Amino acid sequence: MTASTAAVADVEGDLIVRREGSAGIIRLNRPKAINALTLEMSEGIDAALDQFEADPAVAVVVLEGAGERGLCAGGDIRGLYESSRAGGDLGKRFWRQEYLMNARIAKFPKPYVAFMDGLVMGGGVGLSGHARHRVVTEKTKLAMPEVGLGFFPDVGGTWLLSRSPGEIGTYFGLTGQTMNGPDAIHAGFADAVVPSAKLAALREVLTKVRPGTVSSEIALLIDGFALREAAGPVAAMQSNIDAWFGYDRMEDIVAALQRDGSELAGSTLKTLNEKSPRGMVVTLKLLRLARTSSSLQQCLTREYRAALQVFASDDFREGVRAAVIDKDRNPRWSPARIEDVTPEMLAPYFADIGADELLFDQLK
Repeated sequence: MTASTAAVADVEGDLIVRREGSAGIIRLNRPKAINALTLEMSEGIDAALDQFEADPAVAVVVLEGAGERGLCAGGDIRGLYESSRAGGDLGKRFWRQEYLMNARIAKFPKPYVAFMDGLVMGGGVGLSGHARHRVVTEKTKLAMPEVGLGFFPDVGGTWLLSRSPGEIGTYFGLTGQTMNGPDAIHAGFADAVVPSAKLAALREVLTKVRPGTVSSEIALLIDGFALREAAGPVAAMQSNIDAWFGYDRMEDIVAALQRDGSELAGSTLKTLNEKSPRGMVVTLKLLRLARTSSSLQQCLTREYRAALQVFASDDFREGVRAAVIDKDRNPRWSPARIEDVTPEMLAPYFADIGADELLFDQLK
């Protein structure tokens, strides 16, 4: 460990960065908040990636979360809510930094391994879902529940979801339902299921790999600890999900669920009825645009435009109030019905924002 690395590691703040053997360790360290990501943590991860990319002794980067509850519950929603209410600019600064970091993780030149143990939501997916090696466990609960906050699956979520098989990604993006480990692999969000009890042993092996080890060798190491899991419960619903969610308008998806009349269709419809109508319509359009996109960066650019509109919207503040602040679980969405979301309401979410555009030439 270099002196500078040791100095960073000695300060046990919200982010712990250190080298252990040949592994660069990034540990999210807000266990009471399930390691929810702040702007400062995101900036710290970028600095850590600078350090580990430049250090020839670092062979692999390992992302992990402190505590027993999960890797990361998402972004610091409470902070964003307060800034939105006050007319601040935290959303603009936070999402610009975060989305550029998401793109950087996807392009990182050294093997990057994410331990997705426990809860992985929203911003946590951005830190792990674009990794070269994505490890889930029997404790993994992965979700992109943003539509329940008047938002949409961001951090490159539209890129990942649009590449899930069939309409699985549309289903997860619109319902915010939780994936277990095998579901996450089926949906394209993870690569291997490793028992939680074996993560420490896998981590130890990763600290001993030689510099210059290529990703295919890391994959073989992980595979030695992995379970041969059967498909998760959502994979068994694939044909139903494809039939219900294979439309480009929310009204048609709702109608398909209503026509089906089964208990499963009814429970899915009930879930959708709890979400922001505007959030669902924006999400569906983003997912369909993502299908024809050629890169993660294109999706992140589109997400950033939409996120700035969300940040200024009553639906976002109302969704966070109902879920996080007052916790009454009774948001009053505006508009209250899908059919009342007009093209004029949608247009600003997809408009070019000029000087505020997300520019990936800023990437290191």
